[in-house]
Amino acid sequence: MNYYVNKETLKDKTHEWLRKIAPFNTHRMELNVSKSALLVIDMQKFFLDPQSPTFTCGGLAIIDNIKLLLDCFRKEKLPVIYTRHVHDPEGIDAGIMKWWWEGMCVDETPESFVIDEISPLPNEKVVKKHRYSAFYNTDLEVYLRGLKVEDLVITGIMTNMCCESTARDAYFRDYRVFFLADATGSINEEMHLASLLNLSFGFAYITTTEEIVAKF
Repeated sequence: MNYYVNKETLKDKTHEWLRKIAPFNTHRMELNVSKSALLVIDMQKFFLDPQSPTFTCGGLAIIDNIKLLLDCFRKEKLPVIYTRHVHDPEGIDAGIMKWWWEGMCVDETPESFVIDEISPLPNEKVVKKHRYSAFYNTDLEVYLRGLKVEDLVITGIMTNMCCESTARDAYFRDYRVFFLADATGSINEEMHLASLLNLSFGFAYITTTEEIVAKF
């Protein structure tokens, strides 16, 4: 398989993507660290196994950057929230997605869990979801309101599916969204870049791991 990005090319690719969306990425924001939370979207074995029907190659390139972000948020004891996209073995919660996609991530199977390199700590929130957005029919918003979070840093996969859907829903709920070009990944460059362009235009500030880490 021809990966559109890997760990070695990620930095240069990110500069290229930011340059291309620059005319629209004009809503620059400064992270309010004390009011921020890190979202790690669907970094599950099901999506990161090259043999999976839903393999997301861009996810492998961003693991090290997510590690850096986890270190920062954990050291400051700030919220780290994971999501896992999972379904009932019988597919009763899958709806239209049951026939839309080849393969289904069944809850509590080994492949349904977050990859070992960045697995959640025992005290970290894990949101189980059945649709693209982490806000849809979950307790994520209630949890964030309770923590008085205002800024969301979004990482994970897929850029153009669950990450973008979550970012849009966060914007609708008046969260300030920091969407990381080099800590989100998709199956190809066209989809990744299209999401960065659309989100910068109407929903989020597209930024980098380095810029977020520098705030800590």
